[in-house]
Amino acid sequence: MNPKERISIISNHLTMSDTSSNLKTHSTISTHVLDTTTGLPAMDMKVILEKDNGNGQYITIKSVLTNSDGRSREFPELENGIYKITFFTEEYFKNQNVSNYFFPKASVDFIINQAKHYHVPLLLSPYSFSTYRGS
Repeated sequence: MNPKERISIISNHLTMSDTSSNLKTHSTISTHVLDTTTGLPAMDMKVILEKDNGNGQYITIKSVLTNSDGRSREFPELENGIYKITFFTEEYFKNQNVSNYFFPKASVDFIINQAKHYHVPLLLSPYSFSTYRGS
């Protein structure tokens, strides 16, 4: 690339109008599940993402399984709203031959109100779970 081409690209970038069509309008989400009993990722855990339809009822957006690292980034881009992510812990524990557990599911409701990336990790054991807004 010659200097004139570089100046043209930079100039076009600097003079771009700041309209909503140039701004990111959707958010992305990911999750990561760690089994704190074993210290290992929770592989093949079913996770469902749902959106509140405004009447307190939820509509399923997508159902996924965590990968070998206990992660999923397979969710579609999301608009602002109230969402729920449900981790199917009972199925996971049964697959791990854990017969004593307290939570058959772990559901987390959260709000997306900015166009950015949201990460919802889950730290899990048979008798507890913890989550937070990650980055």
